[in-house]
Amino acid sequence: MSNNRSELIHRLWDELADFDASRPDEALFQFMESLCLLVGAWDASWMGAVRMDTSFPDDPIKGWRPHVVRHLHPASQIDTAVQEQTEKLERGDVDESTIRNLDGAGSFRANRLRDLVGPEWFEGAYYRRYYRDVGTADALWVASPVNRDAESWFGIFRSEDQPPFSESERDEIANILRSIKWFQKQLMLSHGLMLAKVPLTPTERKVLHLLLAGLPEKLIADQLERSYHTVHEHVSSIYRKFGVSHRAALMALWLGLPP
Repeated sequence: MSNNRSELIHRLWDELADFDASRPDEALFQFMESLCLLVGAWDASWMGAVRMDTSFPDDPIKGWRPHVVRHLHPASQIDTAVQEQTEKLERGDVDESTIRNLDGAGSFRANRLRDLVGPEWFEGAYYRRYYRDVGTADALWVASPVNRDAESWFGIFRSEDQPPFSESERDEIANILRSIKWFQKQLMLSHGLMLAKVPLTPTERKVLHLLLAGLPEKLIADQLERSYHTVHEHVSSIYRKFGVSHRAALMALWLGLPP
């Protein structure tokens, strides 16, 4: 890797570290945008995946489900495709590429599409519907376990007028993402995906980010235009979901310190 390339990657990590803990979504979108510029991709996505306790018998992906999906360039066509794929998962109709990717669940992994499937797969209906039809010709998927039941997944996408990902590009992206496990843990925590099977509600997420920014509950109530009692109940629910009893323990959890 050239010195200039290394500098760009280090700058990318530094920019990510400059965001405070109360702004994970803003950090995520800036990171995905910078990552696409760095590797010459047209779009990126992040998924927070959880292994559920209640999977149906013979579930081909052993209970793993994406609970939160964020796209750098959201579009109705992409949202529809994601919804269709989610419904297929619940019916047990799982594509070969997904099964192969989850074969390595529990370990860090980076795969191009052609690392997962054979040439004939690219002629099939799944590739046409969920890749070609939404503007993607090639993809790279990187999965980072954050605990035994939760993984952070990044997808990087190239269009038809861009070359397929090479092995060296796959390895470079893997290195970039493997080095930010701390941030991927924050993303999962911000959605309640590491410690609770039920994700945080949208309002709880707003309250959580303001808690992490250091605001007292009264000011959080003022900012969200809610009563103090309502905000206090949200705070109590957040603490229960994260298994802590006060803000200092919540922040310690965020920073990876003993509570």
